[in-house]
Amino acid sequence: MTTVYKELAEAGVATVYEAYGRRGLLDVDLFPVAPGRGVAGPARIALCGQGDNRAVHEVMAYARPGEILVLTMPVAAPVALFGDLLATQAVAAGVAGVLVDAAVRDSADLARLDLPVWSRWRRATGATKDTRGYVNVPVTVGGTEIAPGDVLVLDDDGATAIARSDVDSALTAVRERLAKEDGLRRRWAAGELSYDAYGMRAEDS
Repeated sequence: MTTVYKELAEAGVATVYEAYGRRGLLDVDLFPVAPGRGVAGPARIALCGQGDNRAVHEVMAYARPGEILVLTMPVAAPVALFGDLLATQAVAAGVAGVLVDAAVRDSADLARLDLPVWSRWRRATGATKDTRGYVNVPVTVGGTEIAPGDVLVLDDDGATAIARSDVDSALTAVRERLAKEDGLRRRWAAGELSYDAYGMRAEDS
């Protein structure tokens, strides 16, 4: 499956989202701590107590190489669920990326690590460690439900998800879309206009 994730990451969020029937988009503002990276992999989830990150510490015991950690809580808020010390554990576990539906801190340290991280906010505000929360449970982020093992694709455009059962068919659709876009790109580079190719000029006349 590693080659599948690599192919999806290279295709990028926008292409995967479109090819998947415009489904799966995590429709919230997410920023990459270090722009210019793209990654894909299966979700490993921590649903934290509100303002608490004890579940993030727990999920590190389950994290496996190539996974995307999804860290969230009942109501998204600018509380730092993830920082340098937790990131160090994630790197040691071989995690491929981290999606924080809350805040991160130690941003400069995170940016230097070989670990792509996306977040809603940057805040020094610390989390408590009083509520166990849940690990490996479905969560909803940006209107999209993510279950453990569903595939996430993240890049500078944000994040999108593919249900685990749909990965093969979604990959086929992604390949078809990329081939179509390559053909269109050659036509536009040769001077043809999409305004004419799509019949918009005739409709507007």
